[in-house]
Amino acid sequence: MTSSGTAITGIVLGLLFGIGLTLIVWQLPWLRARDLATRVDPYLRRSRSASLFAAPSTASRTRTVLENLMGPIAIRVLSVLERLTGGPEQLERRLRLAGRRTSADSFRVEQVAFGAAGLAMGVVVAIAAIGLRDSSLLLGLVLVVLGAVCGVLLRDYLLGAEIKRRAARMAREFPTVADLLALAVAAGESPIAAMERVARTSSGALPDEFAATVADIRAGTSISQALASLGSRTPLESLSRFGEGVAIAIERGTPLADVLRAQAQDAREAAKRELMETAGQREIMMLVPVVFFVLPLVILFAIFPGLAVLEISL
Repeated sequence: MTSSGTAITGIVLGLLFGIGLTLIVWQLPWLRARDLATRVDPYLRRSRSASLFAAPSTASRTRTVLENLMGPIAIRVLSVLERLTGGPEQLERRLRLAGRRTSADSFRVEQVAFGAAGLAMGVVVAIAAIGLRDSSLLLGLVLVVLGAVCGVLLRDYLLGAEIKRRAARMAREFPTVADLLALAVAAGESPIAAMERVARTSSGALPDEFAATVADIRAGTSISQALASLGSRTPLESLSRFGEGVAIAIERGTPLADVLRAQAQDAREAAKRELMETAGQREIMMLVPVVFFVLPLVILFAIFPGLAVLEISL
């Protein structure tokens, strides 16, 4: 066996030994963190009957399967992920802003999968660096840990990019949808019927949210609460203002068609301002082709005839 093979075998064995030792130390009774409920639970008398009005707090099936299969390791990994990327409430809100109907635990499982893929890539890169470059073992360990962390953070970054894409798509759809709502209301339909018509005849992210809002209202939610939840489910600030304006117009009896037209006009003005701001921010990038491609050609065409004349005269 070569020296590189011996080094790789030693790295793998040392890594496995370190992971096992860490897990054993984590489960020691005097080092394990115990919360107040765990300390008080043995001294409480358990009731055989439970209230029918108390909603039981049940975990999702994915988290239950993971905890049953992996035991404390899954709990530790999920707690570390919550510390890195935010708590469950914040994650649930980000998932709703992205338009995903999955639970937070399912997203945590995806993060674990991305972390495992990053860990595998880190192991491959570490083995290549140690075997080909004769790097130190510490550098290999750092590459493995960095690969796992980058995999977890990559999934969180992809969720943020998904939220931004959905916000941009809704910003493009909002003026047209607001005009359709104004036309339907001006034709004599109620606001709920107008939103239902737009959701039925249109396609996109915003009509889907209107369909969910109409379903909430049909289920018994008040119009103001349904419109407020519409604003909280979408990453677009103008849509939350739209919900507030429509709710106030319905409560006070203001002509709703004028309110919707004003909202559409405000959305178009906001889109124009964002376009101007984007153009101003990318002004330097727009100068790159001019400076490095157009300007050298202009100088070349200006100087070449003079050089040709000088060569002829010589």
